[in-house]
Amino acid sequence: MLVHERYVEAMRQAIEEATHAPATGDVPVGAVVLDSSGHAIGRGHNEREARADPTAHAEMIALRQAAETVGKWRLGGCTLVVTLEPCTMCAGALVQARIDRLIFGAADDKAGAVGSLWDVVRDRRLNHRPEVVGGVLADECRELLINFFRDHRVVG
Repeated sequence: MLVHERYVEAMRQAIEEATHAPATGDVPVGAVVLDSSGHAIGRGHNEREARADPTAHAEMIALRQAAETVGKWRLGGCTLVVTLEPCTMCAGALVQARIDRLIFGAADDKAGAVGSLWDVVRDRRLNHRPEVVGGVLADECRELLINFFRDHRVVG
């Protein structure tokens, strides 16, 4: 079995979560935090527009929910699954939370901080570096974004 295949079902959960974001005008990004046995303990989708909160990224919401679920900020043993490569804020947060593994779908050439523009999570100067698997269901994740921006493009 390819390593990517292990995370397909979890990525499908993140994609489902992402579909809730456009209802409030938010970019469709979804995230799920899995505990060490693979159970979802945190979920989130972008809610920056809905909450008027610049930190309401899918990853941040999912990490907060997971920490609340387990009752501690250290999320060692957990996996963060997200439809889009995390930005610098979210990459820093998952390092701070001690996430063991990051799985992402589409790369983000404009703001990605896990290899596209920066590589925050694998910076040797940090005390924690999670395993990273990118490109899981990348085409499906990218399609969500393409459709959203096509449908929300302002003509004028």
